[in-house]
Order: sequence, then C-alpha cells, then structure tokens
Amino acid sequence: MSVYLYRWGKFAFRRKWIVLPAWLVLFLILGGLGAQLKQPMSNDFSMPELPSARANEILDKHFPGASDAFKFEAVTGTYVIAAPQGQKLTDPANRAAIDGLITKLDQLGIVDHGKPLTNPVAKADKMGCLVDKPDQSACTAAPLNVLSDTERDAVAVLNVPFTIAKFNDIKDEDRDAAYKVAEEARNAGLTVEVSGSIAMKQEQPSGQSEMIGMAVALVVMMVAFGAIVAAFVPIFTAIIGLGAATSVIFLGTSIIEVPSFTTFLASMIGIALSIDYALFIVSRYKHELAVQDSPEEAAGVALGTAGSAVVFAGLTVIIALGGLTIVGVEFMTFMGLGGAIAAVFAVLTAITLMPALMGAFGKWLFKPKLPVVAQHDPEDEHSVTNGQRFARLLGKYPAAALALSVVVLGLLAAPAAGLNLGLPGDDSLPTHSTVRKAYDLRTAGFGEGSNGTLMVVADLSNVPENQRKDAAAELRTTLESYDGMKYVTAPEFSKDEQGAMLSAVPKSGPNNQATKDLVSTARDAEGTLKAKYGMEYGITGTTAIYADVDHVLLSKIVPYLAIVAGAAFVLLILVFRSILVPLTAALGFLLSIAATFGATVLIFQEGKLGLIADPHPLVSFLPIMLIGLVFGLAMDYQVFLVTRMREEFVHGKSPKEAMVSGYHHGARVVASAAIIMISVFGSFILESDATAKSFGFALAAGVLLDAFIVRMVLIPALLVLMGKWSWWIPKWLDRVLPDIDVEGTKLRELQQRDREATSLKKEPAPVG
Repeated sequence: MSVYLYRWGKFAFRRKWIVLPAWLVLFLILGGLGAQLKQPMSNDFSMPELPSARANEILDKHFPGASDAFKFEAVTGTYVIAAPQGQKLTDPANRAAIDGLITKLDQLGIVDHGKPLTNPVAKADKMGCLVDKPDQSACTAAPLNVLSDTERDAVAVLNVPFTIAKFNDIKDEDRDAAYKVAEEARNAGLTVEVSGSIAMKQEQPSGQSEMIGMAVALVVMMVAFGAIVAAFVPIFTAIIGLGAATSVIFLGTSIIEVPSFTTFLASMIGIALSIDYALFIVSRYKHELAVQDSPEEAAGVALGTAGSAVVFAGLTVIIALGGLTIVGVEFMTFMGLGGAIAAVFAVLTAITLMPALMGAFGKWLFKPKLPVVAQHDPEDEHSVTNGQRFARLLGKYPAAALALSVVVLGLLAAPAAGLNLGLPGDDSLPTHSTVRKAYDLRTAGFGEGSNGTLMVVADLSNVPENQRKDAAAELRTTLESYDGMKYVTAPEFSKDEQGAMLSAVPKSGPNNQATKDLVSTARDAEGTLKAKYGMEYGITGTTAIYADVDHVLLSKIVPYLAIVAGAAFVLLILVFRSILVPLTAALGFLLSIAATFGATVLIFQEGKLGLIADPHPLVSFLPIMLIGLVFGLAMDYQVFLVTRMREEFVHGKSPKEAMVSGYHHGARVVASAAIIMISVFGSFILESDATAKSFGFALAAGVLLDAFIVRMVLIPALLVLMGKWSWWIPKWLDRVLPDIDVEGTKLRELQQRDREATSLKKEPAPVG
C-alpha cells in the first residue's frame, strides 16, 4: 500500500493543476445535483415484526385505517388549549374563542373536513363531565381528555385530522398555517400550542457548531504546525470533503427515504475525520521536508507512510459504520451508511487532494512561521518534547499508570448500569418550540402520561358472543390494576363487535422506564385472558412502538460490541503482526466505551453537574452508533501512535525505549488530532436538538477518554509491562498473514533502490 500511495503522492504533487481542477469539477457537480434533487428527510424509526406491529394488524382488522395515526409518516395534529390564569374554559368568552378556532380550522384547506370538529368543552358538557360528580368512565373516554386533574376545565385537547398524505409532504407554509390559524384564539387570551407531525420541523445543523469546531481546530493546527497557511489547508479539505459527502446524501434522498439525523452524523464525522487525517499527513510532510531530497519526494513519503495509516484508520471507521447493517434496523443502516460516506470522502480528500494542495502552496505552506511554537520539530530525534518526558515517566512507573487509568475508567463507567433509552419525542424538543410547549401544557393539565397514551386493541373473534363484553371489561379491569396505570377508558367495540379498542393512560411519561415496564407487564396478561375467553390483544401507539424499538436496540448492543471488538482484534493483528497488542487495544476500547456510556448517562440522563436543564433518556440508537464511531477513532490513534513504537522496536530498541521513542514522535500529532475531534464533537452541544447535544457530548467524551487515557497512558504502560511479548506472533500466523505494510517498510526499500540506481548512473564509466 505504501508504495502505491508514495507514487500517487509524487504524481499529485507534480500534476497539481490536473488534480485540483478535477476535484473542483467533482465538487461542483455533486453540489449542484444534491441541491437540485434533494428531498425531505424521514423521521421514520419503525421496525418490522415488533409486538406493536401485531397490535396494528388487529386494529386494522376490526377498525380499518385506525393504525394510520401511529405510523411514523402519518400527519397528525393536536391543539392543546389552556384558559388564562384564574379562568376556566367554560367561561363564555373562552368557550366562544374555542368555537372561533374551530371555525377557522374548518376554513383551512389542509384540514380533513369529512370529520367534523367539535368544541371539546361543549362535548364534555353534553356528556355531563362538567358537573360536580361526573361519570368518570364516560369522561375519560378517548379522545376527550378535557378535564385536567388540577382545575377541571382549565385545559382541553382538540385532535384535528389533516388531508396531507405523508410527513414528507408537509410544506413550511402548511406548518405556518396550522399554527397561525389559532392567532385569534390567542389574541382572545387563550394559550394554544400545537403538537403532532404537522408542527414538527426537521432540525438541520445550524452551521454554528461546525464553525466553532473549525475555529478551535485552526488554533490547534497553528500550534501543531507552527505556521498559519498550513493550518488552513486541513480546514479547506474538510469543507470540500463534508460538502461532497452531504451532496451524496442529498442525492440519496431522491431515491430513498433517509433519516433526518443522518446529516448531523455526517457533519460530525466529516469535519473531524477530514481535519484529523489532513493533520497526520501534513505533519509527516513537514518532517520529511527536512530529510528528503525534494518537496516532491517528501510529499510522496508522507503519503506513503502517514497516508497508509490514514487509509487503514479510515477503513476501520467505514467498517464500523457500515457494520451497522448487520443490526437489522433500517434507519440505523442508513445513518451508518451516511457516516461511512463522510468517512470515505475524508480519506479521499486526505490522500488525493492534500498532496496536490501541498504542491500548489510549495514553500509557502509553512509560512509565516509563528514564534515559540515553530522553534522545535517534535519529529526531531535530538529535541526533548513534553511527550517524551511523559513517556519516560510512564516507562518508570508503568504499573501505577495502568492501575490509575483502569480505576478512573471504572469509576466513570459505573453510572452506565442505569442506562435508559428512548427515541426523540416531544419532550426532547427545544423548550421554545410549540410542540414542546404543547407537551408541557398537557403535562400540567393531565399528567405526563397523557402524552403517551397506549392503544389496547382486542381481537374477540374467538370469544363466544355472549362473553365479549365481559372479556373486554375484565381486560380493562386488569390493566387498571397495575400501579403504573392512571386510567383505562371504557372499551369501544367495532361494528361487528368482534374487536374492542381501549385507551390506557400511564402515570409516567412516554420515554420513562416505568412506562416501558408497564407496556411489558400489560402484555403478559394476555395468556390468562386468552385461556379464559379465547381473547387475544395487543398494545400499540407511539409510546408502545418506542418501547419496542428501545428493547430491540438495547438487545443489539452486546452482539454489535462483540463484532466490533472482534473486528478490532483481527485488523490490528494485520497491522501490528502481534497477538497481545491487538488484544489490549480491544480491551482498552471496551473500557473507554463503558466509561463514555457512564459519563453520558451521568450528564444527560441524570442531569448531574447542571450542564443541561432538562435530563432525559438517551436516544435509543446512540449506544450502537457510539460504539461504531469510537471504535473507529480509537483504532486511528492506536495505529498512529503504536505503529511508530513497533517500528522503533523492529529497528533494535528495547521495548521500553521503543515506547518512549514512538511516543516522542507521535504524541503531539495524536494529542492535536484528539483535541480537534473533541472540539468538533463538543461544539454540537450548542445545537438546539437534544439528540445532537447528547451525540456531540458522547463522542467528545469518547475521544477524550480513549485518546488521552487508553491510547496515551494505558496502552504504553502495558507495552512496557509486557516487554518483548508485546510483539510476539506465532510463526505460522506470521507466514499466512498478508503484509499490508502500514509502516512503509517497502517504501524505504524502494527509495534505497532508487538512490542506488541514481548513484550508479552518476558514476563515470570505467576507462579502458
């Protein structure tokens, strides 16, 4: 690999005015097509063969079309209405204001007028729900929910059907119209907020996070390179790589539905990897300029050595993200592929665009030099760096360093035992959004569980006709007996009386673990009722579907973790030609990922340290995505730091001296790369989207813990303790393994042959 990249590096450096225009044309074509063909992204987190899917089948069998409201692409809308402070919705003025709102909704073109809207207060009054002792069975009948727990007629809910077929068909003007239709009611003093997909807006990266991450990266690279121009070049390649990757993802939306969070993930991956990989190559190029015969040769060697490591490191990220396809969850597959596309372009820009840019800037690449930081080259064998001093300390006390790092990671990992997962719901949206305000308003009026009503549907076709009402009544009684259940509505029978539908309202919120446990418990009673009556039933609704998705994703974590750790072991055997180094690398990764989970649970789920105002469960797909990403990044740092240590050992140094020397050469660039990653990922905490916040923090924490504790403390300490056994490999295995030459040994042999050939050509011909 190193030889091919060496030759390409020299070609791209020399033929820069061919490579650069080619990249410009490619960038413009992808960008233009992506902008023209881009389609709205999907918020569909559904999965086949979930327990809730079976319930939907029963529902559609007896109540045709009733399950449409629970599909992720469905267009739903709910208006949550509250009376002014100290007033009631039954007051004449407020009731008239609600009538006016309904009149406005009836005039709205996107509302389905085939289903008449009724003032919920008037309906409650007609049913006798506003008297001193109302019939609770009737007054809790879905979808009424007009009586709040605190002030009986202070909050009302109005469900509105819309004619728009799918979520992706909703236009911004539709959302605006659905919200603004309530302006007169608001002017009359009512509080009116809107929830449901009609009010949902797809959050896209604001650009602020990327700019902050790039600004920090720029400062770090100025320090790393000791020059200004060189610091801007990786930023340029990151913009090109991310732009091309995003355009490809947009092109994909014209063919298939792509999850909306894919662009956040691609932004994080694309920026961080592009900058890091460019940093590795430019750092090596800077060193090679001092030892090679020409800048062209330096570019070739830099690409053959650091570029080989970049290709391998990029492949680990691509494999980890592409491996999400084996999880069997469609939306995660597309998200993983989106991140993999960003990683592909990060590698491509580093190994194809970067050498051309080095050729274009020529001697100006490391100009102007910055004082102080530009004085010493960390690659210089004769300079003493802070990394070298720290490595000597590790070599002196390896057991203490190992024990301390394990203890720190173990303590951080402890909170991970309380991991609670959930999908992004109304409660995770920004507090200023109308959907979140509607959620909070409804919670204040009816309790948090009202935001996560469970739809229970019974199949009575095998129940004797004279026992159907008794069976449905006992189902209701059974469900209401659970501690976590607030109330269950009276059963609504289908026209043929072979199906019954009940709404069950839990006490806790949709993403609360108690609600998920309640769903599981409520399903367990089916066996008893089926034995007694022949009745089957299922539980569906958004809350039940989310609980099912959480359960599936949680069950996939251990298998995926085993696959990723196994892949790490195999790949690192190829790179290091060792058994113990890959094993310790994989075990170190397990420690860092456990600690990352713990830190994320501590901050985002438990709300410790006051870093976020609204603690909530971690998004269901975060653990698996985090495993894939941190694995890829961990292997990046393992390769860049430890390959140099192995190279020094192979060249005759003792295990301890090899560790110190390799640390001396690689610590600064790895630390710089990690700081850039942390700043890019951490900047996403500033996004308004709760999922982006938690992802940004988790990735930043993962890089921090893995790079600075595992790769730069734990692994070097282990290498010293294991001594020569670190690099042991059975001879039979060494013979059968392919030589991928990440370290560039064949490249140096090629250079030596070229020098000898050149020397022979220059020697004068023998006389006589």
